[in-house]
Amino acid sequence: MMIDPLAKALEPLADTTRVLMTPVGARLDQSTLDRFAGIDHLTLVCGRYEGIDERVVEHFIDEEVSVGDFVLPGGEAAALSIIEGVARLLPGVLGNDQSTEDESFRDSLLGEPHYTRPAVYRGWKVPEVLLSGDHARIEAWKAEQRLERTKERRPDLLD
Repeated sequence: MMIDPLAKALEPLADTTRVLMTPVGARLDQSTLDRFAGIDHLTLVCGRYEGIDERVVEHFIDEEVSVGDFVLPGGEAAALSIIEGVARLLPGVLGNDQSTEDESFRDSLLGEPHYTRPAVYRGWKVPEVLLSGDHARIEAWKAEQRLERTKERRPDLLD
């Protein structure tokens, strides 16, 4: 994308944090979303195809972020990931603000499995411990499940 239109669009936004969506940026993670949620004015900049003029990056971009090790034709889908990830951290967006504390990536582990009613569906049963009413056992089961799931699916998070 050409420098002149981008410079004219971004220059007046000097009092915001300007984030460029790019495959060469730092990988987006939960701690970045947490940090972004604390920023009052965040501007997401999306390039197209080969990206944007490097002089824009040098003079108007505060941070570069990538959503993964792959390339998209534009940054819009990546920006939506940030919008969704940050919005859910804002007070009042979720029904229970505690929900964001008890989920994947908060303690370097994946989240535990979740179940809904009924307790038995097509012969498939919810683990008995979850029906026990014993909160200590349930919490222990959840902790065990988070660790096992992480070992199986994302051992890199344990490093």
